[in-house]
Amino acid sequence: MENIKHSSGRSYGQFCGLARALDVVGDRWNLLIVRELLPGPLRYNELKTSLTGIATNLLAERLRSLEGNGIVERQLGDAGVLYALTPWGAELREPMEALGRWGAPLLMTGRGSDSFQPRWLALALPALLRDVTATPALELGLEIEDLLIVLHIDENGPRAAVQPDNRPGTILTAAPEIVVGLAAGALTIDQAVSAGRLQGDAKVLHRVFSGGRTTSPADS
Repeated sequence: MENIKHSSGRSYGQFCGLARALDVVGDRWNLLIVRELLPGPLRYNELKTSLTGIATNLLAERLRSLEGNGIVERQLGDAGVLYALTPWGAELREPMEALGRWGAPLLMTGRGSDSFQPRWLALALPALLRDVTATPALELGLEIEDLLIVLHIDENGPRAAVQPDNRPGTILTAAPEIVVGLAAGALTIDQAVSAGRLQGDAKVLHRVFSGGRTTSPADS
């Protein structure tokens, strides 16, 4: 980590973990690039499409900086070159989830004209539901704008998968505002179901959105 490269050419010059972290990831777009890669590797064009508003040359510059600092790496896949997080880069999940939780109240004003990608909820939902555990484990599908996100919840808490091979037995199809409102506790389960479409067992919804406690079949 001795050869940290600052894409802006500036450093806070402070012997502080937060300041040095911001030296590396604090430039505009860096953390959003990490957000895109947390669910899995992406091609350059996929990153560009998802990051509405970023200039092509700026994306290339940010990727070079993140790669140079050991946060992002290139992988060769069947589809060509993919960008992926290194193990150290993936450790940004925890602080980014915490920042996302802090910002959740800012979403309550609605989407407005802001852009949105359903895959972003793969980071947001486990963050909002971090205190929920389940024994035995359970799975809930959330279909948002034709993208399926599956929440797997066990004794260690929730994790999310984007477009998994298997569809779970219970799937809630709803607008992103409804899913975020439900996870944040701003909407009840009945309100969310009324605004969307539920396939499967409503008890699974109650076990997931139970107010941040351990759930078991007896709770349903």
